[in-house]
Formats: sequence, structure tokens, C-alpha cells
Amino acid sequence: MSRILVTGSADGLGRATAEALLDAGHDVVVHARSAERAKVLGDLADRGADVVVGDFAERDAVRRVADELDASRPLDAVVHNAGVWSGPAVMPVNIVAPYLLTALLRGPRRLVYLSSGSHLGGRPSALEGTDWRGASAGSYADSKLFVTALAAAVARLRPGVASNAVDPGWVPTRMGGPNAPDDLELGHRTQEWLASSDDPEALSTGGYWYHGKRTRSHRAVHDEAFQDRLVRALAEETGTAL
Repeated sequence: MSRILVTGSADGLGRATAEALLDAGHDVVVHARSAERAKVLGDLADRGADVVVGDFAERDAVRRVADELDASRPLDAVVHNAGVWSGPAVMPVNIVAPYLLTALLRGPRRLVYLSSGSHLGGRPSALEGTDWRGASAGSYADSKLFVTALAAAVARLRPGVASNAVDPGWVPTRMGGPNAPDDLELGHRTQEWLASSDDPEALSTGGYWYHGKRTRSHRAVHDEAFQDRLVRALAEETGTAL
């Protein structure tokens, strides 16, 4: 049994991931952005899940959640699922929050970052001049390119940590909309498998996955110079080294 944090687990893929991990007997920590949103997690808490609350658009809230988790039982894995599609919170939630959690949380040996096929439209050149604080609306595609490159950077910089990115597909969630063509069940299986399975493939690192198979990512993802610029920019912006 592993102890696994699933961020953004009040609904959609995050909730489906948390429910499946609980069904499999794992010790799950679920997350919501507010106390009001956390009310929908009551049934999972009744099944034994721990609940953490924090708005990942706010750095102080991310740090508080990290401190709370570091003060409790160690985590074995983190599924960085929380994300937003549009608006000022895109960069704070989709890349700054997972970066901070990666830098601050002690112990997890498996890290799974939710990417998107949209990352293929991301612009490496956008790294310079990015509004990390969300004073203006951010680019979803750019944010997903950055988080996919972060997953690859962590795989390189942290030997012994299995770090992977997953494209869950365009699935019918609140974010994806009711007419999304992909399979919701397949949309969460890969991240569960990467977070908990003893399958040798699940213990690999540096992959970009879609429905249980490695697939090709944006060419910038494995560009070490780009990774280093991204990590350096985030470290300088947050005052927190990876």
C-alpha cells in the first residue's frame, strides 16, 4: 500500500484517480482548492482519505499544503492533477504550483504530472517574459509544455525518482466538456498505474504517456538547455530551488 497525493481531486480526472486508488487499497490524500469545494470529498474521507485544502493559484497556500504534508506521514507518490483551462490562474496553477510542491515535498519517489496534447502547440520562446503570477491570462498550451518539460527535468535531476508526464486525452469532465471524444476511464488509468504499480515499465522515468503507452512529446521537452532555463526561471521567480 502506497500513500499518494492527488491534487485537484474534487471532481473530474482527479476524483476518478483518487477513487480508483482507494479501491485498490492505497492510502490517498485528496485535495480541494477551498473548504467549500472540499465538502464534496466527504465520502472519500469517510473511506479513509485524508483531505488537504489550498488554492494553488496562491503560492502561500501551496507552501502551507506542502508544510502540512511534510509534517504528516511521508508520501510515496504525487499525482499533479490540478489544472485550469483558461484565465489568470493558468500559469500559477498549471506550472508554478507543481514546481513548488516538487521542490518542497520530502520523500515521494514517484511523480506524475498531468500534461495535454495541447502541449505540442506550446512555445519554448514563451519562457522569456512569462507572467508567472497570473496578472494576465496565461496560455494553456505553454503551461502544459512547461510542466511536461518539468517532469523530464526532474527525471534527469533526481536519480531514483520516477518522474513522468501523462496526456489523459480530451475526456468528458467539467474542464473537457460533455462532448469530449476520449474515454474517461482510460483518462485516469495511466496516472494510477505510474503512481502505484510494481510493473517495471511503471517504474521507468522521463516518459510522456498516453493511455498506457509512451508517445512522442514536443521536441523541447527533452532539450536539457530548455529544461535548465525553465527550472532556473521558476527557482528565481519563487525563491525556491528544486
